[in-house]
Amino acid sequence: MDRFELMRLIEAILFGSTEPLSVRELTERMPEGADIVGLLTELQEQYANRGVHLVELGTRWAFRTAADLGPHLQLKRVVKRKMSRAALEVLAIVAYHQPVTRAEIEEIRGVATSRGTLDILLEASWIRPRGRRRTPGRPVTWGVSEAFLDHFGLESIDALPGISELKAAGLLERRPGLGLLSAFADEEDGGDPEPSPEDLEEDSYEGVEGDDDIPLDD
Repeated sequence: MDRFELMRLIEAILFGSTEPLSVRELTERMPEGADIVGLLTELQEQYANRGVHLVELGTRWAFRTAADLGPHLQLKRVVKRKMSRAALEVLAIVAYHQPVTRAEIEEIRGVATSRGTLDILLEASWIRPRGRRRTPGRPVTWGVSEAFLDHFGLESIDALPGISELKAAGLLERRPGLGLLSAFADEEDGGDPEPSPEDLEEDSYEGVEGDDDIPLDD
């Protein structure tokens, strides 16, 4: 086998291998007496200005894409993940009661809210900090973002379905964990009215305008 054919063969072996190969492994696969090191060096020079390079990784050899082309070869893949029931409950509470603190979310749900649940909603860009409450500890308040409105096709937060629409669709779950929502449903049914979120938060919220960064630390 002449040198040109040997060059083609070692190129094919390296290209078809799923792992980098050592000189010894190449020697075992190439015809006896082949100048493995010389062939590798020559092949490396031939690929020096190509989109694919022959590189030496320690004591092994492999084809790799040129480093300067890396940014052009990146793929963005959307990974769909099912949101947990807890995250959906927290998102609904934030949407209907914003601005709302974590403690208020827990009071409405009737269970503790893990930090991870809020992190998931933040990562999805569906909620954002709205400022700090004028109460001891100055807790952070949360509200939904423009990304939330865009995802659910809402022009504004006022376009959220009301209690009657939720009940008609079978989406209003009457259970202890959502006590405040149940109270609003009772009010529509003729029960004793509960104070509105505006009444509960009167003179207690430092409102912010626009999407400017909110200083959350004093």
